[in-house]
Amino acid sequence: MNVALARAMTVDEYLAWSDHQSERRRTELINGQIVTMPAERLIHTRIKTSAFLALRRAVETAGLSCEVLPDGPTVRIDEHTAYEPDALVHCGESPAPNSLLITNPIIVVEVLSPTTAHSDTSAKLIGYFKLPSVAHYLVIDPDARTVTHYARNGAPALLAGGPLRLDPPGLDLTVEDLLGPA
Repeated sequence: MNVALARAMTVDEYLAWSDHQSERRRTELINGQIVTMPAERLIHTRIKTSAFLALRRAVETAGLSCEVLPDGPTVRIDEHTAYEPDALVHCGESPAPNSLLITNPIIVVEVLSPTTAHSDTSAKLIGYFKLPSVAHYLVIDPDARTVTHYARNGAPALLAGGPLRLDPPGLDLTVEDLLGPA
């Protein structure tokens, strides 16, 4: 369900609205309009969890002062657009515990679903790279069991397996780690 508004909502208004909702629904703000995210297939949830755990292990192994978060925090793209990625990594200053916003993600992960595939590979791809902090955008296709790695300074790479280096911030992991068990 999308909420049609008389005027475009700002991200700050959206965050205030979101913070006062009595039930948890995944939403995003797209061009000033609140968009409810569809229910997730089990495969989506499993791969999202595998990606989060793989990134967390890689951060711990590298000894970096970065934090890996599952879906929940919002990433502001511009004044009227904010996305909730399936997982992200941010480094540096940690936001306040009650914050709803991550301002400096370095790695952003989206897991494709039938209803979000087009947005994840077009508007979100463009939007995330508007942020100076984003160095890597990983789009995981649960049905094809592939990862498309978009790097700020490189050509996209479609990966079905093998090692994956995310530098910055200096993470080593595998596509298999991100995808989890088949």
